Amino acid sequence: MKSIACALTAALSVFASAAFGANADDKIQGLLSNELAGWVKSPVVIAAIKKQNANHDGISQSKIDALDSQWRAEIGSADTPLQTEVLGNPVSAHLKDKQSAANGLVSEVFVMDSYGLNVGQSAVTSDYWQGDEAKFQESFGTGTGGVHIGDVELDESTGDYVVQVSMTISDPESGSPIGAVTYAINMGVLE
Repeated sequence: MKSIACALTAALSVFASAAFGANADDKIQGLLSNELAGWVKSPVVIAAIKKQNANHDGISQSKIDALDSQWRAEIGSADTPLQTEVLGNPVSAHLKDKQSAANGLVSEVFVMDSYGLNVGQSAVTSDYWQGDEAKFQESFGTGTGGVHIGDVELDESTGDYVVQVSMTISDPESGSPIGAVTYAINMGVLE
């Protein structure tokens, strides 16, 4: 049954990508360049990424895995210290405000440090570590100007077609990559 569901999901993704077409990629690139990139140029975002990068300097993979496991275990739990810390910080407040002002265009946004660990976000993500995923590897992993546009997928919780778009965040002073951001773009609103 699981393989049928996976095949159906893949077929829907191909169908949705074809339905929205190449014009959607142009619109997304325009959004990144003109509007969305400004969300993460805020001093509060840059300072928080730099601070978390310094705090995680030399972090081991086993520590990253432990943090990710803790995050996953907190989903749906009454005791959520890691999630509360991240969702309650100024970066998350900033991202929630920006998402709200986007009038449904962005259904989720989260910022990651140089290890792919969440710094701030508009809602709880399914995991804390994004470093093993294409959204991080093909944005931050390719350096300044790195962008990754995922496949259009059906968000089962909302019924909307969304695409995750990620880009590298660079230090405005040095130009060096310091983290990445992922936006979930609602394709129905984009069109």
